[in-house]
Amino acid sequence: MSSLTSLVLEHNSFSGNLPAALGNLPKLERLFLNSNKFTGELPETFARLTTLKIFRIGDNNFTGKIPGFIFQNWTNLKEIRTVASGLSGPIPDIGSSGNLEFLMITDLNGVESTFPRLSNLSKLEYLILRSCNLIGKLPTSLENMPKLETLDLSFNKLSGEIKISLPDVKQLFLTGNMFTGAIPQWILNTNRKIDLSYNNFTSTGGVDDCQKSGLNLFASTSRINNSGVVSCLGNLNCPVEPLHSFYINYGGKEEIINNIIYEADPDKVGTSTFYRSTTHWAFSSSDIFLDDHTEEDVLVLENKQLSSSIGQLYSNARLSPSSLTYYAFCLHNATYNVSLHFAEIQFTDGKNYSSLGRRIFDVYIQGKRELKDFNIKDEAGGAGKPILKNFTAKVSDGTLEIRLQWTGKGTTVIPMRGVYGPLISAISVLDPVYKPRSESRGGISAVAKVGIVAAAAFTTFLLVVGILWWSGCLRRRSTLERDLEGIELQTGSFTLRKIKDATNNFDAANKIGEGGFGPVYKGILADGQEIAVKQLSTRSKQGNREFVTEIGMISALQHPNLVKLYGCCIEGNQLMLIYEYLENNSLARALFGPEEFQLTLDWPTRRKICIGIARGLAYLHEESRLKIVHRDIKATNVLLDKNLDPKISDFGLAELDEEDNTHISTRLPELMAIWLPNMQCMDV
Repeated sequence: MSSLTSLVLEHNSFSGNLPAALGNLPKLERLFLNSNKFTGELPETFARLTTLKIFRIGDNNFTGKIPGFIFQNWTNLKEIRTVASGLSGPIPDIGSSGNLEFLMITDLNGVESTFPRLSNLSKLEYLILRSCNLIGKLPTSLENMPKLETLDLSFNKLSGEIKISLPDVKQLFLTGNMFTGAIPQWILNTNRKIDLSYNNFTSTGGVDDCQKSGLNLFASTSRINNSGVVSCLGNLNCPVEPLHSFYINYGGKEEIINNIIYEADPDKVGTSTFYRSTTHWAFSSSDIFLDDHTEEDVLVLENKQLSSSIGQLYSNARLSPSSLTYYAFCLHNATYNVSLHFAEIQFTDGKNYSSLGRRIFDVYIQGKRELKDFNIKDEAGGAGKPILKNFTAKVSDGTLEIRLQWTGKGTTVIPMRGVYGPLISAISVLDPVYKPRSESRGGISAVAKVGIVAAAAFTTFLLVVGILWWSGCLRRRSTLERDLEGIELQTGSFTLRKIKDATNNFDAANKIGEGGFGPVYKGILADGQEIAVKQLSTRSKQGNREFVTEIGMISALQHPNLVKLYGCCIEGNQLMLIYEYLENNSLARALFGPEEFQLTLDWPTRRKICIGIARGLAYLHEESRLKIVHRDIKATNVLLDKNLDPKISDFGLAELDEEDNTHISTRLPELMAIWLPNMQCMDV
């Protein structure tokens, strides 16, 4: 077969090792081996295929490393696709294939490796190195590709700042890396399709939203306090009572099934995008559909062929070419039952061509892979058949993350050429322990009747004890309770015993500060969570009014630059506020404290602190539901977390700004000292 120019074996069930004789085809230009069950290494005889122009071997079970002869000997190569081929890295240097126009290598096995050397790629239009275990920084050689239109380096471990400029690239995907620093201005100014989600950027150039034109910034910066809260969501506007369940009909309209309302998920925008619902969930989709030859990618699949008996939830589904994340927030911290609804409505059953399609992807819940190489059709026993996959997920920070990710396996040409990434029909999330108040209404049980009788007897006892205590601590507590009346608190309550256990009975070794309110102690709850306990002392200059003000103000506020209030403790004459613990204490100690506690703050950090304080004040003055004037901004009331992000605290003197008041008690010298190192307040 010395005259053979094209050998296409894709999407069959061939298995075993490739025969070495395939290397004896002197005029071969196209070799398509993708979507089979081939094993073993690529034969060394393939080095003789110097006329090869297009090479595809994805979705197989090959072993061994990517051979160096691909880029050394195949000088006529224009296109190479090794998508989930089974081969291992590292990727050889790419320096002799000057005719390359399309280079796609994904989902490599093996160890981590640095970026391959790229040179002589003046004709390259597509460069896709996704999930290749790449580490290190972006090479400047990427700038030497004048025709590059699409660059996809998603799901590697690339790090450092982005110091290269690719303003002519039309599609850029850097999802799932570890890039730091500020997002370059040439990216922020573009209206092209760019995805930077799941990175560690320290600045988004003032862009607070998760989406800016064609730029997806979901989870592009560090999470708030290293929690699960995505910072670009800003004010979450959580309800007073956290959510205990939610239901979504992916890609479809609102449905009511068994008295449960499944929210609509109607957004049909293109790929590599972020969408936030009007309630308390959002989704982010990454990458593009390659080779489908459509001008606009669509993320919603409608069931136009299968029987309508499949059910309301399965008549529509949401698609993604690579990674699809659903992110819910404002949840009650508990262990949830998570049910994912699937049905294959794109492929069909029978003996037609479409029935040969295979969709394979992984499922992650709270970052843990729960399903590997999941195939909806195989699991359900056919196309158009619903299947429910049930899991449990622990929520400890009010957020739940469900991610579906395509890893290159499965069909890419059936029923038409393109990417067939993850698909999902609906979701059900429920806290099985929570019982709504309405469920407790109805007839009185025998246990309840006994409780009523016991309560009546106990009430009589309390009346007697109350008379004896009338002149003691109860008078102060009742005053505080009257002060608390009418305040809608969005915070929890802690018992004195729990706080004593956490602080080792207010051990002096746990004392971390003292203010006009009283001492502040570090504590560790039974579940390991660190807290800061502000205790009102008997000599405090502040009293019930300030205590009530602080609870009322801060419990209604949520912002990355405001300290988070977990709850309060009111028992007898004990008044305490329980906050999140911030590792670096106050800005005052960082600037003016004892030498062993002072921090070295470089100029970018000082700028970050100033901007954070300004953002917190802007939120208080203009963006929050309550317009609040703090009236006591000073370095001791600005706390720093372990990343040196500032958080405004101490709302005891705050007032509602109802009459355009401008009485803000700002300590200018202390704040200016952030910018002027090695100077004392009096010098300023």
